[in-house]
Amino acid sequence: MVWKIFLFLLLAFVSVAGISFPIVENPQTWYQFPLIPGLEENAKIIFFHVPTAWLTVIGFLISTIYSIKYLRKKNLDDDTKSYVAAQLGLIFCILATVTGAVWAKFAWGSYWSWDPRQTSIFALMLIYGAWFALRSSIESEEKKAALSAVYSILAFVTVPFFVFIMPRIMDGLHPGSADDKFTPSGGPVVNFKMNSNMLLIFFLSLIAFTILFYWMWNIGYRSLLIKEKLNKKIIRG
Repeated sequence: MVWKIFLFLLLAFVSVAGISFPIVENPQTWYQFPLIPGLEENAKIIFFHVPTAWLTVIGFLISTIYSIKYLRKKNLDDDTKSYVAAQLGLIFCILATVTGAVWAKFAWGSYWSWDPRQTSIFALMLIYGAWFALRSSIESEEKKAALSAVYSILAFVTVPFFVFIMPRIMDGLHPGSADDKFTPSGGPVVNFKMNSNMLLIFFLSLIAFTILFYWMWNIGYRSLLIKEKLNKKIIRG
C-alpha cells in the first residue's frame, strides 16, 4: 500500500510540474524550465510522450522475454504474462502516437505528416495488431501460445529498428532526426539540452510511468488468472 501512495504522489507531482512549471529564456529558480529553440512550450509534452514511447519498448521486450520462456518450458503462465505485456505495449504505443500527433499539430501545423518517427511507430502498431489478430484466430491454447511466442520474438526484432534506428538515419521533422548539416530538411532540434530541474522531472516521470506499468501488468496478469479459474468452474459446474 505504501508504494501505491508513493506512486500516486509521484505521478501527481510529475503531472503538476510538467504542466504548470513555466518555460523561460533564462531560468532563475528551481521551478523554471529553459527555453528550447524550436519547441518552446511544446517541450513540456516530453514528460508524457517519451515515457509512453519508453513503455512501448518495455512492454514488447517483456512480452518477448516471456515468449522465449514459454518456448523453453511450455508453461502457459509465461504465455499469459507475455500476452498482458504485449497488451500494455500496444496501449502505450497508441498513447505515444496520440501525444506525438498533438505535439506535431502545434510544432509542425499538422497532426500527421508521415515523418519517419510517425511512420515507424504506426508500423509497430500494425505489426502487434496482427499479433492479437493471430491469437484470436486460434482456439487451441497450446498452439496459440506457441505461434504467439514465435511471432512475438520475430516482431520484436523490428522494434529497435523502428524506434531507435530508422528515425535517426532519415531526415525528418522530429527532434533527433538525421543531422541537418547533411539533410537540410532535418528536424528543427537535433541536440537540445535540459537543465538539471527539467532532467529531474523527466527522470521522475520515467520512473513513475515504469512503476505504473508494472502495477498494470501485475493486475492484468492476476485478472486473467481469475478469469481462467472462473471459466473452469463454469465448465465443471
